[in-house]
Amino acid sequence: MRIVSGIWKGRRIKELKGFHSRPTTDFAKEGLFNVLEHSIDIEGLDVLDLFTGTGNISFEFISRGAHSVMSIDSNFASIKFIKTTCKLLNPPENNHQALKYDAIKYLNKTEEKFNLIFADPPFDYKEYQKLLQVIIESQSLKKNGILIIEHFKKVDLSDFSGYQKSHLFGNVCFSFFNFDKHE
Repeated sequence: MRIVSGIWKGRRIKELKGFHSRPTTDFAKEGLFNVLEHSIDIEGLDVLDLFTGTGNISFEFISRGAHSVMSIDSNFASIKFIKTTCKLLNPPENNHQALKYDAIKYLNKTEEKFNLIFADPPFDYKEYQKLLQVIIESQSLKKNGILIIEHFKKVDLSDFSGYQKSHLFGNVCFSFFNFDKHE
């Protein structure tokens, strides 16, 4: 894994031995951030990274100037890896937190609001409707906030409330949602 752009451009993040995760490929991540950079200003965003895994996406947002990034994963090894990597990278202004939490439980508990929520559940995930419903009900997105769900290309989320568009990069699809019109 490498950081594509920003203050840490080109830095490689090495996975821990025995750590099993499916990080977003550099190809897909670069595609996603090209889409984002042409539609929003990443600098200053408050970002929630659900099912964060290696923190690959979190570190990319920090590198590109996000104001704050909250990384959530239910796996202890994942959070430990992210905290270790964060110490090595030494982000500016200490704008990153990583918490061991179930994504749904975190959304139900938090009172924080985010400009962008990125969710990368396991490819065999089946609870997309529940995830969307909890995000809507918890009002975790700020006005004009964006939800991006990374999923396998054969999963179709276009019938879900708030769906806007999808972008396909190899076997990885990113579906974008906005709920302002559905409140």
